[in-house]
Amino acid sequence: MSDAEDDISDSSCISIPVRAFFFSTSVDLKSFVDQNKQNVIPPPSRMSNYVVLRFGDLNPDLKGLGCSLGESDCSYMVVFQYGSIVLFNVSDNEVDGYLNIVERHASGLLPEMRKDEYEVRENQTLDEWMQGGLDYIMLHYLRIDGIRTIGSVLGQSIALDYYVRQVDGIVAEFTDINREMEKTGNFTMERKKLFQLVGKANSILADVIIKLGLFERSDIAWKDAKYAQIWEYLRDEFELTQRFASLDFKLKFVEHNIRFLQEILQNRKSDFLEVLIVILIGVEILLSVYDIAHRSSITSF
Repeated sequence: MSDAEDDISDSSCISIPVRAFFFSTSVDLKSFVDQNKQNVIPPPSRMSNYVVLRFGDLNPDLKGLGCSLGESDCSYMVVFQYGSIVLFNVSDNEVDGYLNIVERHASGLLPEMRKDEYEVRENQTLDEWMQGGLDYIMLHYLRIDGIRTIGSVLGQSIALDYYVRQVDGIVAEFTDINREMEKTGNFTMERKKLFQLVGKANSILADVIIKLGLFERSDIAWKDAKYAQIWEYLRDEFELTQRFASLDFKLKFVEHNIRFLQEILQNRKSDFLEVLIVILIGVEILLSVYDIAHRSSITSF
């Protein structure tokens, strides 16, 4: 039996399911907090772009002792302003109820929700502070700072997955255009459509860097080396840096194609203006010839 299997069978190991969702591009955290004050856990910073809520009652004997999630029956929900939701210790049949709480305050709802699953294992007999595994992380204990740290990475990961797919769609459009040009030597995209793609590509890059805060270190990770270790491990596990590099490469491909097509459209416009000028000159010559001929006919009489 492997070490991982030994961990699972160990009675001291508690499994906590974690589910991440992305179904909108924005959540009004102010109105959301106002309507769920009784469940909100005060944030560590006023500048936080997320909020943590606790559902269920803590064991009175454990209140104020910093108990771990495994020692209670509580569920936790981390809601991010950019649209991600991460649920801790929530069963399958309860998920929709939690998502509905957020949906009332969400905008930019997506036609298809993105979701991912992960697992946190608590093992208070663990010799180390943390230990990674396939689709799970094992901790000595999971408390609110761990929920914030893990939630921040999973929230970014599921949102990044959505934006990568958006960029893949743009890349596919330009691939089709290039194939059309290869076959016909021409392309039929209108200037308006091209500008829409430019705006979409720029918006995606801004959302990933600014709204997701992909390169901003977690507040908790700055303050505590234990949580910095979790944060760095999960970012590596979910390949956030590599996935952003792939997205950035694709956006550079899109940018190259946009510039190329803009030049073609500009040349088309220049060619059209040149033809128009030639036509106008021709019309002016014809009018001048007509005027001369008309005057000559009057003089001859």
